[in-house]
Amino acid sequence: MEEPIVSTRYHELWAHFRFGVVGSLLSAPPPRGMLASSLNELCLKTWKHPINREPTKFSFPTVERWYYDAKNNSSDPVGALHRKIRKDAGTHSSLSELLRRCLKDQYALHRSWSYQLHYDNLKVEVEKDSALGRLPSYSTIVRFMKRHGWTRRPRRSRPITEGVQHALDRLEQREVRSYEAEYVNALWHLDFHTCSKALRTTKGDYQKPVLLGILDDHSRLCCHLQWYWDEDAEHLIHGLCQAFHKRGLPRSLLTDNGSPMIAAETDSGLLRLGIEHPTTLTASPYQNGKQESYWGQVEGRLMEMLDNHHTLTLNQLNDFTIAWAEMEYNRSIHSEIRQTPLQRFLEGKDLSRPCPSVDDLQKHFCAEFRRTQRKSDGTLSLEGVRFELPGRYRHLERVFVRVARWDLSRAFLADERTGKILCPIYPLDKAKNADAKRRFISQEPDLTIDTHPERKSEAAPLLKKLLDDYLASGLPPAYLPKEE
Repeated sequence: MEEPIVSTRYHELWAHFRFGVVGSLLSAPPPRGMLASSLNELCLKTWKHPINREPTKFSFPTVERWYYDAKNNSSDPVGALHRKIRKDAGTHSSLSELLRRCLKDQYALHRSWSYQLHYDNLKVEVEKDSALGRLPSYSTIVRFMKRHGWTRRPRRSRPITEGVQHALDRLEQREVRSYEAEYVNALWHLDFHTCSKALRTTKGDYQKPVLLGILDDHSRLCCHLQWYWDEDAEHLIHGLCQAFHKRGLPRSLLTDNGSPMIAAETDSGLLRLGIEHPTTLTASPYQNGKQESYWGQVEGRLMEMLDNHHTLTLNQLNDFTIAWAEMEYNRSIHSEIRQTPLQRFLEGKDLSRPCPSVDDLQKHFCAEFRRTQRKSDGTLSLEGVRFELPGRYRHLERVFVRVARWDLSRAFLADERTGKILCPIYPLDKAKNADAKRRFISQEPDLTIDTHPERKSEAAPLLKKLLDDYLASGLPPAYLPKEE
């Protein structure tokens, strides 16, 4: 399976870095009157620059501004730390109106020309007619043409073809201490547990299910429990989203380094929701000790009460588990906190944020891929499935697509600069496309290419200039003409 891309967009690297600097103050707010000293501690630290990876420090006003930008935008704290996009981005203000029309006419006549050839000929036109204005750089011309889908078209002369030692050392050298988050929903724990009892599957064999458990660190409340047949990212996100809807969005989530926990869909979704995702060291389960201790209660009480239930199904097991968690565990006195988890959860200071809708959560928990759009039919291939893009995005050469790899019934087209969702895209339906109904291609009225332009019987501007320069040089003729 292909690995998703790692974001290299500067504005996202900066946003993730800034959130990493001030995120600890959001998940564990300092006591009243201690904010300035906490910010000052961050200023004294040395950080790796997000772009060049060089050691660097940041001033107090800078870190303070980052903190308040993230704190005041609880719905999207990471997005609030993005670099602002210029208001004139994508408008190509350096191209005059006459120059755009000249380039449009030139492309209409010579669609097989390279970008360089278009630029060189446009340069001659600018030198000849000052009314066209100043000629911008080559890269500006290329970006302008690509934005409007003016790509090089091959000539039709012939057919076109498709082408774990560190953890042990740390345990020996560093002390191990118990910890607890100060506020409700400041830190959650998540892990999978393999059941001690095998259940009969629909195929007639026996298999041990796995239990996804999510706990709140401060109150020890069980946010959600659910049994599954497989331990993967799909089931992790399925259970995690239910916990979000029940208890709200936490500030931080601690997991181990299992493949479902570090999957691109999981990691990207948590980051887009503004949830810190620290992971334990390899072979260091003691760092997630509250979750490991919880499994002892699951096996010692819940599974012991089901010891003689020989016809137990997965659905029945889930019914019993939810009833035990909500009616016994969450309502029983916890030996360490001296009160019930539910009571402590309700009485503590809550740092949770409202949970987005189900549809929005699905858009967040997706891996992102970069794809090249096939110009012939406006499609792209993703995980072996071909998706069809809307006609209004046909000019894009590279597209960024979000998808949950276990659900290829739809994907989402994302903006390359901001990461915002533009629209959903769906797999190609060839049978539906066979109805011969086609929409008209819409373009900006002043930049619509004439498919039948008036062709003048003359050479290109650059070639005429070269001939004029040669004649003006005074050199003798390079050949002797011969009458036919």
